[in-house]
Amino acid sequence: MGRSPQGCVGLSDDLPPQQLAYPDWASYTLGVFICLSCSGIHRNIPQVSKVKSVRLDAWDDAQVEFMTSRGNHVARAAFESEVPPFYYRPSASDCQLLREQWIRAKYERQEFTHPERQEPYSAGYREGFLWKRGRDNGQFLSRKFVLTEREGALKYFNRSDAKEPKAIMKIEHLNATFQPAKIGHPHGLQVTYLKDNSTRNIFVYHEDGKEMVDWFNALRAARFHYLQVAFPGASDADLVPKLSRNYLQEGYMEKTGPKQTEGFRKRWFTMDDRRLMYFKDPLDAFARGEVFIGSRESGYTVLDGLPPSTQGHHWPHGITIVTPERRFLLACETESEQRAWMEAFRKVVDRPMLPQEYAGEVGGAAWGPSPMAPSGPDRLAPCPFSSGSPLQAQTLARDGPGGLRAPDSPDVAGEAAVAGGMRDSAAPDVLRWGLSLSG
Repeated sequence: MGRSPQGCVGLSDDLPPQQLAYPDWASYTLGVFICLSCSGIHRNIPQVSKVKSVRLDAWDDAQVEFMTSRGNHVARAAFESEVPPFYYRPSASDCQLLREQWIRAKYERQEFTHPERQEPYSAGYREGFLWKRGRDNGQFLSRKFVLTEREGALKYFNRSDAKEPKAIMKIEHLNATFQPAKIGHPHGLQVTYLKDNSTRNIFVYHEDGKEMVDWFNALRAARFHYLQVAFPGASDADLVPKLSRNYLQEGYMEKTGPKQTEGFRKRWFTMDDRRLMYFKDPLDAFARGEVFIGSRESGYTVLDGLPPSTQGHHWPHGITIVTPERRFLLACETESEQRAWMEAFRKVVDRPMLPQEYAGEVGGAAWGPSPMAPSGPDRLAPCPFSSGSPLQAQTLARDGPGGLRAPDSPDVAGEAAVAGGMRDSAAPDVLRWGLSLSG
């Protein structure tokens, strides 16, 4: 049988055409064409899907006729007729767990043709136990988690019989992204939220993959319903990109201090939209510091290499980030890592800044410390305003460029932090978590 130009039915349609344009595999019981990666998942559900190679296996006339009558467009209409707008549709770059559970939800459990089967992530309330990594000892311990849309919060408890939660994570402050390699578990999820005006990371997993993906989509559903209330005139297409986000780039680099005479230290870096954060360890609860990366029009640029006089770096592949106030010197271990970081930085720098992002630029031109980060050689003093006035920053943070205001956001502490000139990680939620829908 000839190869199909329909692409892989298992993944999102927004992939580069050359990536999945001509899949070599097909499910002859479902009548869909799939890529090599998805074919392995389909083989694990033989009671639903049976797979053949389009080019290498023999096809009888009845199978070819069935594939001709079906195809990916017909299958999508049949199996994806009731996908909730908040449900995460994986792409080829997503982890195995997300891709597998999407395929199982679609074909094996048929959740998107029977909406009553979506209750685990669409009911507005969920509770259960997850393995959570301890902040100080690094051990994973079972903790009770409760998600309640009515209270707009995700909570966890140190004991199952505890009356008071150990932490309350407000939905408007929350992001979740799968990090199996970093966490060391195929179902590992990183949850970030705002704690005392600083980004707090927690790392969790569940042994059951479906449970973990249901938690992930329940969090996205809670975010979606929160944003629907916050911005009643916004369309689903406007809201869905704001539900969760993956990091642009992560990995180890070397950095030096503001005087650029100190020795370089190896640190874990995370590029989260326009915020570059660094950690001593990838699983640290709080960042040691962060810097705001603006646009080229605002005086930001990224250069290949380091100034000739630079000393003290052990890794040979340098990167210089130029901001209106100073230069940041970084070094990568390999050329491929340098290229990946350069591409990530340039994507951000080449993207024009939105009005609300100018307020996020306040204090962003130095390695601003996290208020909750431990003291030590990495900790620097808070930096002053780099541009704009405190009143402008506070107004943009509060109301957004179009006068939109999210309920209960920002709080008094967040407003005081912006007006007082702290760096971006102290800025209110409407800036830091992308709730302004002009972006």
